[in-house]
Amino acid sequence: MTFQEFAYAMRQRWRIVVAMVILGLAVMTVITIQTPRVYESYTRIYLLATGVDDRGNLYSMPQTEKETLVQVAASPVILDATREALGYDGSVPVSIGATASGETSLLDFRASSDSPERAAEIATTAPQVLAGVARNYAPSLAMSGNEVEAQVVAPATRSALPVTPDVRNNLITGVLGGLLVGIGLALLRHTADNRIRGSRELAMLSDRPLLAMIPITNNNDDPGHDLYMEADPFGPQAEAARQLRTNIHFVDVTAGKHSFMITSSLPGEGKTTTAVNLGLAIADSGLKVLLIDADLRHPNVANALGIEGAVGLTTLLVGAAKPEDVIQQWAGTSLHVLAAGEAPPNPSELLGSRAMKELFEQLSEEFDFILVDSPPVLPVTDPLVISQLTGGVVMVVAATETRRRHLAEALRVLKTANVEVGGFVVTKAESTPSSYRYYYGSNREQGHGEPTTRREHSRRQDRGRRKRTAMASQRAPRAREAAESREQRESVREPRAPIEHVSSRHSYSDD
Repeated sequence: MTFQEFAYAMRQRWRIVVAMVILGLAVMTVITIQTPRVYESYTRIYLLATGVDDRGNLYSMPQTEKETLVQVAASPVILDATREALGYDGSVPVSIGATASGETSLLDFRASSDSPERAAEIATTAPQVLAGVARNYAPSLAMSGNEVEAQVVAPATRSALPVTPDVRNNLITGVLGGLLVGIGLALLRHTADNRIRGSRELAMLSDRPLLAMIPITNNNDDPGHDLYMEADPFGPQAEAARQLRTNIHFVDVTAGKHSFMITSSLPGEGKTTTAVNLGLAIADSGLKVLLIDADLRHPNVANALGIEGAVGLTTLLVGAAKPEDVIQQWAGTSLHVLAAGEAPPNPSELLGSRAMKELFEQLSEEFDFILVDSPPVLPVTDPLVISQLTGGVVMVVAATETRRRHLAEALRVLKTANVEVGGFVVTKAESTPSSYRYYYGSNREQGHGEPTTRREHSRRQDRGRRKRTAMASQRAPRAREAAESREQRESVREPRAPIEHVSSRHSYSDD
């Protein structure tokens, strides 16, 4: 893993690291609070042997005897005697240790207990207790005189701060331990999580450009907000759709067919919503655009736009109507919609038929731009057939939902069919503040100088809904009449064999 990848993982998973640091700090705080306090006291003594004639030490203490006395100082013999001398019961913690100071007869005592006062008392008493039994463990010391005294060289110290627990070291340990665990978990989570989040993950799978990132907003739960070009024409989603419109024109320069298929790797990634709003954005630029619902298995364009969907593409492919009878102009704009029509038993065969090719060529002459909403790539083969008609493919990816392996498999399928993706659109992206509000905050639409208030916008929507309803009621009877006339003509002819259904049916949820 490179440093850039590590830094990216930390930026994405920083909450895990912070949570582990806080947890480590909390754990060590609890441990510190529950750990009993231990205080230490230090003293230095000199063992003095006094003879009958009051002469001082007449011997040099062998090193072996000094080591013996050091071991005895920490033994139960001294501990119990000290506890008894001070009147402590068994609940009082007592600890004694001693070390020899070089080659001299000096001994350094260390005593510990649950309070500074007791630690100092133990450090003062323990050397005298050792002096009382020293002759029992040091023969040469016993031979040098009748009595042994412990002269204090350095009095017992008294510290207000405990040596255990070490609050500073414990807190540092908690922070560092939590940091290491957090980084480990963040890297593990980053490695295990293969969801697409933005351009970085897309760049790992394809060199095709990111055309737009459509953010998710607080209004996404509103059923009518799918048409955000109409519901919120000055919002971040509408601005993203305009950015997609601009970028797709640059991609179209290399294709030159003025037609794109909008698809995704799996259902539910927002391809239909993206196709509808892109069509509205292109229509706002003045082009005559046609949106074709080629998802014959689960059509959703008609429902999204609130228009008649019983007749449409399948009606034209079986020759039951003419394009002008079923293509619906939406809300008086330059957006025209060709719904899917009735669901056929053989979608792939219809989409790959000669009639579909001829129809698409005819519509390409009549419209400036054509968008085709196709089924997702992985469940069915319909997109491979449709892609042979259009000039390019736009792959829709849902942020934090689409898996890398699914997108990689979809790209592999398209590449196998010699279909090149023109670019990607990331939907449901994390909403971030953008500079569009600098201009659009004044309620001015790009390219139009007339201000639009909320009340005027609401009236415009009402007029659009009334127009859509009226146009749908006018076109639907004509389409049905054309279909019935076609059926009557076919009924007097010899029945023709139905198209053999060779493609397997797949079930997936609507966008």
